[in-house]
Amino acid sequence: MSAMLSVSGLQVHYGVIEAVKGIDFTLPQGRITTLLGANGAGKSTTLLALSGLLRPSAGSILFGGAELIRLAPHQIVELGLIQVPEGREILTTLSVRENLLLGAYRRRDEIETDFENVIGWFPRLRERLNSAAGNLSGGEQQMLAIARALMSRPRLLLLDEPSMGLAPLLVREIFKILKQLNEQGLTILLVEQNARQALQLADFAYVMENGAIVLFGPTAELLDNPKVIAAYLGA
Repeated sequence: MSAMLSVSGLQVHYGVIEAVKGIDFTLPQGRITTLLGANGAGKSTTLLALSGLLRPSAGSILFGGAELIRLAPHQIVELGLIQVPEGREILTTLSVRENLLLGAYRRRDEIETDFENVIGWFPRLRERLNSAAGNLSGGEQQMLAIARALMSRPRLLLLDEPSMGLAPLLVREIFKILKQLNEQGLTILLVEQNARQALQLADFAYVMENGAIVLFGPTAELLDNPKVIAAYLGA
């Protein structure tokens, strides 16, 4: 299967601190890949570098054959690489509808059609379209953040900790939607501290420690890997 995104020798610094240490990985088109690791391992930094919000110190990021290293974030969005950030970053004083339409701010075609399609994935939001986004529950806000990203027509969706702070029932609902979106062809890179659910959802996984990739493979294999079980899954 062809790679949608290929990363080679990626380094990211915060001042003199090397947060990402020359990592290499690929994302197969049409699959879900997860990036696992403890807090501070470099996962979120990697996502920010992919989306252009942090400038890498070195390396290459090829997305559909285009080099992303020197592109601005809005140019990367135009190519179809969209991030749902940790913390959701919705605009709380705007309505749910307005937040969703902001996801399509660079588009001029078929916005209403896509709006209806996206709302179809998140029926909870349909009932709250005219409500201020700040009045939504945490789970509804996470759904809104994902739905807003879908309004950009992503080819690759980056998700940073979508389960953070949510009740297990809502996490299962959101992960079910992600699985269905993937089955319709959406490629996903998932950063997630809930390692068991991430490994059950994804097809392939990379494990990061201290800015480096220390383990990778199909998720079915990593679920049985003693090191992964000891570090992330428990007994």
